[in-house]
Amino acid sequence: MARVLVLKHVAAEPLGLLDPMLRERGHRIRYVNFSRDPHARPRLDRYQALIVLGGPMQVDDADTHPHLLTECRLIEKAMATDMPVLGICLGAQLIAHVLGAPVGPCRQPEIGWYDLDPTNVTAHDPVLAPLESKQPVYQWHHWGFDCPTEAVTLATSRESGCQAFRHGERTWGFQFHLELDERLIRRWLTLPFYRDDLARSGLKKTPEDLRADTHRWLPDSLKLADAVFGNWLELIGEPQRRIVLGSR
Repeated sequence: MARVLVLKHVAAEPLGLLDPMLRERGHRIRYVNFSRDPHARPRLDRYQALIVLGGPMQVDDADTHPHLLTECRLIEKAMATDMPVLGICLGAQLIAHVLGAPVGPCRQPEIGWYDLDPTNVTAHDPVLAPLESKQPVYQWHHWGFDCPTEAVTLATSRESGCQAFRHGERTWGFQFHLELDERLIRRWLTLPFYRDDLARSGLKKTPEDLRADTHRWLPDSLKLADAVFGNWLELIGEPQRRIVLGSR
């Protein structure tokens, strides 16, 4: 059993599919919800893994979201102690920022389903190897990142370049949202913030367009998520054996 520290920025962007996968393996989760407690100062001492989730703020918003500096320090410490780290969307951007990579606005936002392309090293990656060929994944971001100098690019997209990287043997950053299931995607498409963001994006997409694409592409994305997250979870320890009373 491992204790996992999860940095959360908004209620609508939780662990998603990762939550039951962690719990089924007997791991314990502690959320730090910065939208509720922006001055939280969590410590890593009692944890064996770190997950940094997505959110609507950007890496240079520390003046209005000072917890981003706290998160960068936690990421830096986790990597220095060889702790497994996973960053999703904003989380990946924060990891890239900590590693000195440029993080900034994309040429145009990516909202909805976009092709994710593996690179020539993806097949050998212990986590993202299940991405064997081009596959649509769900995106929602206005900023992106270059692959950090000392990291390995694992996936790219035509629209915004680097989409996934590995730093060392224990840290991964994913720009895309493999953690989302249909319930969460539908929730985003009903919330005013996300609907307004989509309308202002200039992409000429509607919530109905995204729902139709989700119906088409989500089943394969769920399979990829199960394999990829399963690989990452192997880094944080063996699943806890469940004892069934009355069995031998």
